Amino acid sequence: MAAWFVPAVKAILPYVSTIVAAAMPVFTTRKSNEAAAAQVQLLQQQIAELQTAASQNAANVKALAEQLQKTVVALEQGALGAEPKYRRIAMLCIGAIIVSCIALGVSLIAMFWR
Repeated sequence: MAAWFVPAVKAILPYVSTIVAAAMPVFTTRKSNEAAAAQVQLLQQQIAELQTAASQNAANVKALAEQLQKTVVALEQGALGAEPKYRRIAMLCIGAIIVSCIALGVSLIAMFWR
């Protein structure tokens, strides 16, 4: 059985794509009109959904921009309020360093003069 099957398949194989290409439009013509209408309706629905999503996205972006602006203003005000405190702390640190250097110097002098 296999002896005649392989040569027959080899003989038919080059013509299968031509036969299928010729037969496909016959079988898909009726379905293609219905499928095209269904696909057009699906595309219209998807376009409507995308337009809705785009408008919601624009509204969300606007709301986020307003929140970001409020946040930046609040940070600037906080930085302005913290600047005098920072200067005061810096001056206290400098004073503490000076006092500790004087104390170190006095202790070294006391230790070597003995």
